[in-house]
Amino acid sequence: MLAIYYFFLLLKPFVCFVYFNFEGRGCLQKPFLIQAKRLGGLEKANTRSRGTQSSEQLKKRAPLAHGTVSPPLPVPSHINRPPYVGTNDVPEIASEIQMHDKESIVHMKAACELAARVLEYAGTLVKPSVTTDEIDKAVHKMIIDAGGYPSPLGYGGFPKSVCTSVNECMCHGIPDSRKLQDGDIINIDVTVYLNGYHGDTSKTFLCGEVDEPSKLLVKVTEECMLRAISACKHGTSFKKIGRRISEHAEKHGFGVVERFVGHGVGRIFHSEPVIYHQRNNMPGQMVAGQTFTIEPILSMGSIECDMWGDGWTAVTTDGSLAAQFEHTILITKTGAEILTKC
Repeated sequence: MLAIYYFFLLLKPFVCFVYFNFEGRGCLQKPFLIQAKRLGGLEKANTRSRGTQSSEQLKKRAPLAHGTVSPPLPVPSHINRPPYVGTNDVPEIASEIQMHDKESIVHMKAACELAARVLEYAGTLVKPSVTTDEIDKAVHKMIIDAGGYPSPLGYGGFPKSVCTSVNECMCHGIPDSRKLQDGDIINIDVTVYLNGYHGDTSKTFLCGEVDEPSKLLVKVTEECMLRAISACKHGTSFKKIGRRISEHAEKHGFGVVERFVGHGVGRIFHSEPVIYHQRNNMPGQMVAGQTFTIEPILSMGSIECDMWGDGWTAVTTDGSLAAQFEHTILITKTGAEILTKC
């Protein structure tokens, strides 16, 4: 959760997760996301004309509404907390590449397995009339009952235990009293901290009877993530991830959101490498033993975002729908192992 970032003013650990102000534009990043400054090696991923699909969808849907945010939920004192808990400062993205030996891989797999189970359970709760706050409570309880800590809680002041991003919300939506409606789509972003390691994953779920264009957006977004993962192995250039995602998204007429990125994850929530989901010429190759997230966001319309006053909720500028999927993967000599796969 919180896994996207921008290189500009700040680095944020999500970078996912270094924050950056994107060239002074209106979408200010908070800790869970990582934004990437458009450097010489970053290209514009999407050149198609947008607007047709999103305008049709806007006629059917009311804008995302604010709900009441309940107080943060308590965590038993015996549960180990990440080092950033207790401060509202957003951690800077760590420059180290998180490498793993046999022992640490065991811990990573345990954290990721728990995150995957929690996410799948959260998805069973998605139905009309359920509030995102209810989903947050269920996620929180499942994580602490397993002896873990919900990584988003207290990260840079984030007030809840999971991110719930509905319809036009790109990411980092704060759970609240708003009830899900028939036809909504919702991304649930779960990260758990277990035995000193973070496992990070997200998925976009369908709520009730969802129209075909929305279903296609969700389907293609997951396919983009999986196509990118299939290209990963020791020695592969990171830029291949963005190429795989962009090619498939554009084939179906969707835009790839550039402001949020994937990130290294492990003992530290957000570290290098920064994973760009759009076409780019950034240097760097994957190394066996490293773990990072791939978490593309696709939009029916604008790939630019506006930030709500809560400082976290990022929504498409034109109100068009957005979907996201995320896995934590381990690079091996022959490919990539999905650690957050149920």
